Amino acid sequence: MAGSGTAHLRDDDDVLLRVEDLVVEFPLSRGRKVHAVSGVSLDVRRGETLGVVGESGCGKSTTGRAILQLPPPTSGRVVLEGTDLTGLSGAALRAARDRLQIVLQDPISSLNPRRKVRDVVAEGLAIRGETDRARVRERVDEMLRAVGLDPDLVGDRRAHELSGGQCQRVCIARALVLEPQVLVCDEPVSALDVSVQAQILNLIEDMKARYGLTLVFITHDLAVVKNVSDRIAVMYLGKLCEVGPPDELFARPAHPYTRVLLSSIPELEGSELDVGAADAGELPSPLDPPSGCRFRTRCPRATDRCGAEEPQMRLVPGNGAAGASGHHVACHHPMTADAGPAGDGAELAETGAT
Repeated sequence: MAGSGTAHLRDDDDVLLRVEDLVVEFPLSRGRKVHAVSGVSLDVRRGETLGVVGESGCGKSTTGRAILQLPPPTSGRVVLEGTDLTGLSGAALRAARDRLQIVLQDPISSLNPRRKVRDVVAEGLAIRGETDRARVRERVDEMLRAVGLDPDLVGDRRAHELSGGQCQRVCIARALVLEPQVLVCDEPVSALDVSVQAQILNLIEDMKARYGLTLVFITHDLAVVKNVSDRIAVMYLGKLCEVGPPDELFARPAHPYTRVLLSSIPELEGSELDVGAADAGELPSPLDPPSGCRFRTRCPRATDRCGAEEPQMRLVPGNGAAGASGHHVACHHPMTADAGPAGDGAELAETGAT
């Protein structure tokens, strides 16, 4: 159930990005505020892809933007290779952002409609202070070719003259022209045609291998997140529910909400979709989230303890293999190790674990 804690964080020299107790709140009138992200902790090792998944409104995109300090989080720490970005501002923050870039969800609206493609891609270099026009043009053309675009054909065009897939390739080139270490992909294919989505996903994987990137991949598409991720974090209403390797998490979900998400995946071979678990009530308002476990108002396993005590992230109990693989869950009553894969109709057995 949605909770807090840092038991899932890894303490080794290979961790490139570490987010600790991230909180993002948006103030409203009369003292009210939106609790968009509440105490999220994540880490990503060098060269790893962390998938962040959850339904709309869970705070996953806000988390990605807060990592880049867009806007800066209300509290918490974002540490990139030993540098705490939350303590930076002005020129120091702009310099640090060279190492941390983002690809946004809607490729067309994220491009300036008045500027040519070459100028869009070169903007980051100009902000960094690059003044040699020949070198800038050479670097921009190199990046356009790397993402599969001919600079002679698209360099002088504007966003409205390109397809959605071409615009997203421009956005990827704009992000990579600064040679970042970490690339945050905020639902990079959700606004594209199905026929183009695979091309962009393959391109991102190629760019990751070619430039040694570390990815934070935000999506609501479970099939995509399983295929691209080395580790998956499941979010619900601003909190983390479960963190683990894709194969382990999909085969043996330990959190009731993860099971709800997995049961919503359509199956194409004539099998009936089990929608019973997904029909679990409406999402509570982030203006006034439930006490204790935030998922308890939709969870058939909720007890009095769930309303009084917020669950903390811990290793999945009763499964040594899961513990070895780093499978963690924030739930007072997680599914047992023998509950079976999602969608098999198995009864969720009460563990009583603490």
